[in-house]
This record gives sequence, structure tokens and C-alpha cells, in this order.
Amino acid sequence: MQKTLGKQLLVAGAALSALAMLLSGCGAGNGSGTKSTGASKEQSPAGILTSDWKGTLPSPDPSKVYNNPQSYDNVKDGGDLTLASIYTANWNNFQVDGNTLYMGGFWDMYQPTLWNYTNGGEVSPNKNFITDAKVTSKDPLTIEYDINPEAKWNDGTDIDYTAFESTWKANSGKDATYTPTVTDGYQDIASVKAGTSAKQAIVTFTKPYYPWQSLFPYLLNPKGAVDAKTFNSGWIDKPHNEWAAGPFIVQSSSKDQVVFVANPKWWGPKPKLTKVTYKFLEDTATINAFKNGEIDAVGAASTDNLKTVMGMKNVQLRLGYSKSTFVLVYNGQAASLKDIAVRKAITQAFDASTWNKIAYQGLDWNPPQPGSEVVLPFQKGYKSNLPADAKFSVANAKKTLEDAKYTKDSSGYYGKDGKEINISYTYFGDSATTKAKALAYQQMMKAAGIKITLNNLDTSKWSDTVAKHNYEIMPLGWSATNPFGQTSLYQLYGSDSSSNFTFVGSKAVDEKLRKPTTIEDNDEAIAATNEGEAAAFELYGTIPTDTPPTYTAVKKGLANFGPAGFQNNDWTKIGWQK
Repeated sequence: MQKTLGKQLLVAGAALSALAMLLSGCGAGNGSGTKSTGASKEQSPAGILTSDWKGTLPSPDPSKVYNNPQSYDNVKDGGDLTLASIYTANWNNFQVDGNTLYMGGFWDMYQPTLWNYTNGGEVSPNKNFITDAKVTSKDPLTIEYDINPEAKWNDGTDIDYTAFESTWKANSGKDATYTPTVTDGYQDIASVKAGTSAKQAIVTFTKPYYPWQSLFPYLLNPKGAVDAKTFNSGWIDKPHNEWAAGPFIVQSSSKDQVVFVANPKWWGPKPKLTKVTYKFLEDTATINAFKNGEIDAVGAASTDNLKTVMGMKNVQLRLGYSKSTFVLVYNGQAASLKDIAVRKAITQAFDASTWNKIAYQGLDWNPPQPGSEVVLPFQKGYKSNLPADAKFSVANAKKTLEDAKYTKDSSGYYGKDGKEINISYTYFGDSATTKAKALAYQQMMKAAGIKITLNNLDTSKWSDTVAKHNYEIMPLGWSATNPFGQTSLYQLYGSDSSSNFTFVGSKAVDEKLRKPTTIEDNDEAIAATNEGEAAAFELYGTIPTDTPPTYTAVKKGLANFGPAGFQNNDWTKIGWQK
């Protein structure tokens, strides 16, 4: 499943940072509702197929959207939508444990989202919340945000400059008892004050931070961050409608499902859907639920799912490039992975070609191993930042261990000082493909003399496992929420970042990770990003494995939903076509 470039964590939404976490391999093909331009000419038949399609799947054009874009007036009033998702305990998407792709999707529905993105990544204010945002000074960098006069929290209080202030303070890192997803950018803010009125926020920086539009993706209600305890744990299994503001509210939530209904206090365009239900399901249950008509869309980026959906009536398959990168995370705090030689050896023993063949067996998708976790292969400036020594080579993996004084025991596994290397590989769900990848990984490492113990858990355990760091090697995914990969660099690799799930870093590398966001020119910033990521990869805390497609099967007629690049959710327009 998908840390968007804002990244959210999962096995690699709009997220709070460039990247959002997702569960690896789970939901890779799940589409998301996206903001439609209403221009059907953007719709290319190459990316939308009916269920009677025969032959090779066409390659989508990454510059186009494949979400059946329809104008607001061409979507029916009313109707329900039922989807599948993954349970996330913490409803605070700004807090590190709540920064998942799935929670980001929920926040798009019921919290203030400040920015709209086109499929290509161009950014503009979401005028339901801010009517304008502009630079009023470059020295010091000062941004003026004009807040929609009608914008109110659901408890009736105005959304004003104090929302910017609370968002800044909770994410600034100045109070170490708060555990935000990322402090980058926020830590460079000197002050947030009212402008000509409380409905205008003036944000002044101590030093420039670019792109400044990557900050404040959402606004955090001051009551939801009044203290560290509230920010960190006060949202666990509590969505807090009273602290929210958006086109939907949460009608009910449990560990089985979440139900959203239209918000009667919403001042913007009325949502077309009356109710949206998310069911928390395992992979096999998800495809069966779609087959039985219990949910309205499903990820189809696997052979079995594709065969199932292509045999159904009144179903469309919508193809596109995802904004996700799947990775392997090595927990550097684990005794078996503290030695960089071991981390380097398992990286060298990883066969991406075999991995891809298993992951995408039966699909017309064979991407090369990605070389970045923060810049997507189809973005300008992308390059592989993996070390030359990271290339697949069983012989080199063995040499790395032997040079570090590891020797083989009678069972054929390496160890040192009488202790055999034995690393746990934790994976989630009951998908046959996920299990096959785990077994293949175990065999890859065995060929290099490295013992792997497999640990399979239900997907319901994923959020808790990540939060408590109960893993050694774990497949995850990062999904880009915006096109600014440079803003995710410190988030993923910073030595003291709460989103660095490898716990591997150094102060020397940190300096390179911080540089890109000081550069205003985007091309130069991405070049610095590549340099910083290359230095981080030399520490061997993580490795990107593959970039999944987005194959989304939907009931025919679902509008403004599906692959659309960086285009973000507009839940007032998602619904059923007239």
C-alpha cells in the first residue's frame, strides 16, 4: 500500500509533508478522488478500459488524468460511495503516527486543505479556505494569507490566524514533547501574527524556506494542539468533528469502518455524495467485496485482481502512474542491523529484477528499480541516487560481510563472535503476492548467507507496529502529496526526524539534507536533493524497491475518481455521473 511528494508513510493524499506512509504492496492500485478540471478533453481512452478489453494493457500518459473528469453540474446530487482503506489509530495527520496515506485521504474530506494541485503539480490556493497567499517580503521572507471570511470550525468559531499559529508551533520542533511528522520549514518561522484583521495571517521566517507553498497543507485547530498530550494522543480513535472544517464530517468510526456524511455547516459547494463509507479490509476481502458489489472501487495492480475485475460487467479499469515508491526500511536500532556492513550486505543481496517479476507477474509493468524515494521517475531532475556498491551482487554481499570479519557457520549463515546474523522481516496481510515476495526475499538473503525469519501480521497491526517500531526489516511505501520532493528529504533521512523509521543518520549528512529548501530555483533545489539523498543512501538505512502503477477498477459512472497525477481530492465533485 502508499510517506505524496509531500510524503506520507505506508509502503510507499495530500499529506502534511511531501511524503505520506502507506502499507507496502497493499492498495497500490487504489485510486483516489481528485479535483476535476471538468475538461473531458483531458480524458484519454488509453487509460480507461472497459472490462471486455483484450490484449496488452496500454501505457498511460503521465501528463493526463484518467479519473472520468466531469463538471460539478454533470454529477448527480446524492448517492453513496463505499471504498476500502487501512485502519490508522491516530486521527492527527500532523502527528508522526497519523501521517499515513489513508489518514491524509480522510483529512481531505473533513479538515481545512489550503492548496489545490493540477495533475502536473501546479499549485493554487483552495479558496474555500484561503482566498489569496502571497510573498510580501523576501528579506525576511514574509507570506500573507487571506482567510475566507466564511470559514469556520465546526464548533462555530472562526478559522483565523490562530490556526496558522497552532500549526506552526506544534510542528516547529521548539517543544520536543510534540511528535510531528516533520519540522522542516516550520522550524524556520519566526512568528505568526494577525494582519489587518484576525482573518489575515502574516507568517515571517527567520531564513528563507522554499517552496513555501509546501507548508500548511492543512490547518490544525488550536484546540487539537493545545498541549503535547492532546497533539500526540488526544486524537487516537477520536476524529474530533468539533475541531474540523470541511465538506464532510465523521458520522461514525471504529476499527472496522469509518462513515462520512455531508457537513451541514459547510459554506462551500455542496458535496454531491450524501455518504462515503471506508471499510477496513484485508487484500483478499477487498477484491471479494468489490466482486460482490459491497465496495465501489478496488486496486487492481495484481494478476488475480486484474483477472477478476476484467471479467465483471459495468466496470472500468483506470490506469495511471502512481505517486508512490515502495521501499525496504532497516531498523538501525535493532541489534542485528546496527552494523552498517550488515545493512550494506542485505542491500547488495537484494535482487530487484526478481522482486518486480513477482510483484507484477501477469501485468504489463516492468519498471527499473527506482533510485530515489523523494523524486518520482517521471519528474524533471530525477536520477538514481543509489551507491554504485548497492548494485545486486551476491558475491559482493558476501565480501562485505567477510571484510567486516563475519564468517559462515556450519549451517551456511554468517555470524560474528559466535552469534549468527538473524534478521526479522515483517510483512502484513494475506495477499499471495505479498507472501511470495517475503519468501523470495528470504531466499535472496539465504543465497548470500544471511538468515531471515519471516513475521506475518494482519494489516490491522500495521499502524501499531510502525508506531512502536516493532520491526527489523519492513516493506513500506511513500506516496507524494505534492511535487516538491526536496521538502521530504530531511523528513525521511534526518538523524533526528521522527519520520526516519530507519533510525540511521549523521550530522554531516543532515547538512546536505537541509540545503535544498534554502534554494528558490526548483531545478537547483532538485539537484541539491539528489546530492543529499545520495549521501543518505551511503548509510544503508533503506532501499527503494519498485514504483507501482495505479490500476483502479471502479463501477462505471463514478466521476472525478482515479489516477490524476498530483491533482488533489475535491470531495464536492466526486460522485456518480448523470
